[in-house]
Amino acid sequence: MRDSKLAPAAARAEWTGRLLVGLQFGLLALMAWRAWGSPAGLGMTALALLAAASAVALWALWANRPGNFNIRPTPRSGAVLVTHGPYRWVRHPMYTAVLLAAAAAAVQAQQLTDAVLWAALLAVLLAKAGLEEAALAQRFADYAAYRLRTGKLLPWLF
Repeated sequence: MRDSKLAPAAARAEWTGRLLVGLQFGLLALMAWRAWGSPAGLGMTALALLAAASAVALWALWANRPGNFNIRPTPRSGAVLVTHGPYRWVRHPMYTAVLLAAAAAAVQAQQLTDAVLWAALLAVLLAKAGLEEAALAQRFADYAAYRLRTGKLLPWLF
């Protein structure tokens, strides 16, 4: 039986997580639309950022077993803590990949507005990572030690 004080907190975290996912995809769609409308062809910087984003995303998906990955910041039932592949250095490699792809869109659009949108996406993903880390710390006893030895979005930096 669940503690009555935990149920409202869990429901609030679930609602907040869904809101953050909606904001994440809304910002990504807006940035993609703005970049798509750019008159210039796809530049080398944008291509390099997209290639890096793709590599990080594919590596993270490869490291996760099917059914373990979740776009919401709550672990799935039966989830396991992944600490190999890119997760050996970064706790949220998919967020890193999303930010790299969004940076490509911002570079392509070449407007200050797109830098602001990228910063808003960063804020959303940091909030989402905070919710996810709180849930992972409750679920996995060794998460605190894992958190100490890995970066949030960038190895050894952040």
